Amino acid sequence: MSTQHDNTPATPLVEIVLPVYNEEADLPGSVETLMRFLQASAPWTWRIIIADNASTDNTFDVATALAETHAQVAVLRLAEKGRGRALRTAWLASDSPIVGYMDVDLSTDLNALPLLVSAICDDGYDIAIGSRLAKGAHVSKRTLKREIISRGYNLIIKSLFWTRRTDMQCGFKALSHAAAQRLLPVVKDNAFFFDTELLLIAEKRGLRIHEVPVTWEDDPDSRVRLVSTIVEDLRGLMRLRFGGMPRLD
Repeated sequence: MSTQHDNTPATPLVEIVLPVYNEEADLPGSVETLMRFLQASAPWTWRIIIADNASTDNTFDVATALAETHAQVAVLRLAEKGRGRALRTAWLASDSPIVGYMDVDLSTDLNALPLLVSAICDDGYDIAIGSRLAKGAHVSKRTLKREIISRGYNLIIKSLFWTRRTDMQCGFKALSHAAAQRLLPVVKDNAFFFDTELLLIAEKRGLRIHEVPVTWEDDPDSRVRLVSTIVEDLRGLMRLRFGGMPRLD
């Protein structure tokens, strides 16, 4: 793992992680879009961390160039793939009071981001998450196949764990520093089940979670492999359901 923080300012209130794998083409545009939004709409200090999940193209070089150009962008490079691994590494290393992440395709409307931060900073929640299935959410361009899989996955979770969460897997989340430090050491998954595992443990151990309905547009170029991801997610659910929910310090 390597990091680049040379140009970054003092500790910001919010640190946002963009996990990326082979995103050399789309990364500059996404970072510029996110920066413009934050500069115009964020009343708090912020930093963007590009977490490169062992990309095999020029993603790291592109990310490094962005960090050298923009003082509020930094780079984290991991030797192994895995969104969960990237988030755990970045969040545990952060000293910001609030940490979060979003998918690099920016499928979720950024106008929901201040609502996540406010829920933690102003309302005292431990975690705030975007939901594509909560009342008031709007989803466009999503195929029927993905819609059925998403709703079916959340129905399975509800039947196994009696959770109140409507959308575990939306790539748009924020945590308080304290919640991240408590949860991350006990979350085992390093890939896409990471989100679900983190939220199930958090809810069962009494942490306060706030859901924000989001406007979301499906990315037809998504790198998620549905079949293998579903299999791994089901294995993760069985592990938590029958192996026991870990306790928090």
